[in-house]
Amino acid sequence: MDEFKIVKEGFIGEIKGIIDKAREGAVRSVNFSRVQMYWNIGRRIFEEEQHGKARAEYGSYLIKRLAERLEPEYGSGFGVRQLNLCRQFFITYPIVHALRSQLNWTQYKLLIAIPNEDKREYYELEAVNNGWNSRELERQIYSGLYERLLISNDKESVLAVARRDRIPENPQEVIKDPMMLEFLGLERRPSYYEKDLESAIIDHLTEFLLEMGKGFSFVARQRRIMLEDDEFFVDLVLYNRLLRCFVVVELKTGKLTHQDLGQLQMYVNYYDRCEKLEEENPTIGILLCSSKNDTVVKMALPADNKTIMASRYELYLPSSVQLADEVGQIRMKLKK
Repeated sequence: MDEFKIVKEGFIGEIKGIIDKAREGAVRSVNFSRVQMYWNIGRRIFEEEQHGKARAEYGSYLIKRLAERLEPEYGSGFGVRQLNLCRQFFITYPIVHALRSQLNWTQYKLLIAIPNEDKREYYELEAVNNGWNSRELERQIYSGLYERLLISNDKESVLAVARRDRIPENPQEVIKDPMMLEFLGLERRPSYYEKDLESAIIDHLTEFLLEMGKGFSFVARQRRIMLEDDEFFVDLVLYNRLLRCFVVVELKTGKLTHQDLGQLQMYVNYYDRCEKLEEENPTIGILLCSSKNDTVVKMALPADNKTIMASRYELYLPSSVQLADEVGQIRMKLKK
């Protein structure tokens, strides 16, 4: 009887999988049909307005009159603003075969609002590569993911990874500085304990791994290490399948010190000597802190350091002006 029950449950699970897969495909098909519809509307608007003598004036007149005819019959989704977006959609993506079936209309509206072609291509590729939904794509755009990666990487390497022309070879290519942790939902107050930050991260682990970068998976929390009679606890242990190495993360809510870096180095050494397999790459250590002194970090670590990083975190998303100013300041520091 038990054997029959197991077989039956397995069979039902397979049938459910078939149904779920078919439904997902149907939804994706409907979403892409909508994308193609808006693209074709944009194409016809663009073609029609080219026949007007005063193109700018005629284009506005054309869209206004078209909206007046469409809205009563098809609803508010065909108003002036939406029709203008359709036109811009066609101008931005003039080749229909370049459209990606994995992206919906909401995602394409976010993309066509990005004037920089390289930046737009990056988010388009990463949305497909990582299966971002509309909300995730919007967050990555407004948190300045592209700009943050450009702080320590050149544009060509960032795009090459997004295009899957190359695999990341060092932590700087996948780890951001600063990291945006607004999704933790922590209230605005002067300071937090490390345990509060750690608990919030565990509660939002999926979002945290997404913010960490490509290829991360969770291994352990408060990993206990015994060194003779001394007991230590590593805040977070992750693994990166692209870099093929352990990633040890220590959380620091106060001011970063050289002692913090020394402790992190000890944890990295432990994982390299006691946990790492021969075919795996050296362990990476990340000190995630609320503030840091780049000079202290530089002087506390060896000149050829490639495995210990200090990354600052932000609990609240900055405005676009603040982010641009911050990125500019960091780039100036790196040039010195």
